[in-house]
Amino acid sequence: MGINPMSEVFISRKIFPEALDLLTREGISYTVNEIDRKLSREELIHQLLGHQGLICTLADNIDGEIINSTRSLKVISNLGAGFNNVDIAAATARQIIVTNTPGVLSDTTADLAFALMIGVARRVAEGDRIVRAGKMTELEFMRQDMGADIDGKTLGIVGMGGIGLAMARRAHLGFNMNILYHNRRPDRKAEAEVNARMVSFDELLENSDFISVHVPLTAETRHMFGPEEFKKMKKSAYIVNTSRGPVIDEAALADALSKGLIKGAALDVYEDEPRVNPKLLEITENVLFTPHVGSATLFIITESYGKGNKKRLESCDKIMDNSARWSVFLPKWVNSLLAKM
Repeated sequence: MGINPMSEVFISRKIFPEALDLLTREGISYTVNEIDRKLSREELIHQLLGHQGLICTLADNIDGEIINSTRSLKVISNLGAGFNNVDIAAATARQIIVTNTPGVLSDTTADLAFALMIGVARRVAEGDRIVRAGKMTELEFMRQDMGADIDGKTLGIVGMGGIGLAMARRAHLGFNMNILYHNRRPDRKAEAEVNARMVSFDELLENSDFISVHVPLTAETRHMFGPEEFKKMKKSAYIVNTSRGPVIDEAALADALSKGLIKGAALDVYEDEPRVNPKLLEITENVLFTPHVGSATLFIITESYGKGNKKRLESCDKIMDNSARWSVFLPKWVNSLLAKM
């Protein structure tokens, strides 16, 4: 794959044609990575040469070395609600604007989080294996075969942002669950809509039957759930993570599950993706795994992403034409910078 010197934007992975059509309609030329895998650091640096824009995914680690490898880069557009894969400090130093796609993923990710919660509680994966193995007649409805109810139970939401609130709505309005939440600040909307109650982290750990994690990955949230936190949870509790893998210490989670400190876990994200802690994979009861597919629906990819990104693509075009007058996303210097363009 050679460099296209006439291309304005490099796209790190194949994306749906509908998204490419948006770029074309805005008059933005692009080059797409046609290799069906994540590019190496060296390959990505090579492809970025001469490009003004980069559209990347959460799987791409856009660190300082990559950001500083080309002087032409003006904007990095991250396909995802998070941006922990981009070195914001390095981008700030270079006065490169970073955009993401918040909001459009809230309901879709909450749907998966809720599916994981029901799935692990009702032991859907175990049931599937029993049917496929032709062992339905051998199933005895003993205590060890039983799943857990969610109706009327207590759900602890860690991070009451858009996805957290969407999860709380499904739980409270659909299944009469009591909602506790831990957040940096009170969320009056959540309190009014779903009767959520803000509590300390320890109180949430100690009183929740289910915990759903919806925080960004920061220095403060890395390994937010470790050995001590699992010890504080109910032995009957389940944890669901659709946020960022490193928020949970996977070795500690595997240990907690093996020792019966908590009942179960359902994960869509992992500490060292695509690798999963081998000790976790050895556990086959009361666990449920999905391969980071929180936003993987046709509607999100073909409709919602497209509509949500139209303004971002227009702004990307303006930034590269030095005619923008407003901030897309991050950091604080953007407005003053663009005012000078």
